[in-house]
Amino acid sequence: MCPECRRPLAECACRTKSMPVGDGVVRVSRQTKGRGGKSVTLVKGLALDSAALALLAKQLRTACGSGGTVKDGVIEVQGDHCERIMSELKKHGHDAKRSGG
Repeated sequence: MCPECRRPLAECACRTKSMPVGDGVVRVSRQTKGRGGKSVTLVKGLALDSAALALLAKQLRTACGSGGTVKDGVIEVQGDHCERIMSELKKHGHDAKRSGG
């Protein structure tokens, strides 16, 4: 939901002008490199501004029951939650694809 106009993000009227350019495909991957062997699920390619991205990250972390953060336009959720995140993104109207192995 958009915090300003209270509509779903796909139908938001106030954010369409300031929406960053993306290819429209959200990529979900799992990464362990540089994290001490712990896995992190990454969500890249979201064409949302920082406020909407933080709100979506909060909803994804809540759905997975774990922590995470937003860094440089990439949502990081602790643990291997690729399938759960993909289903949540589809509920929110995003075209999500699995990336990586």
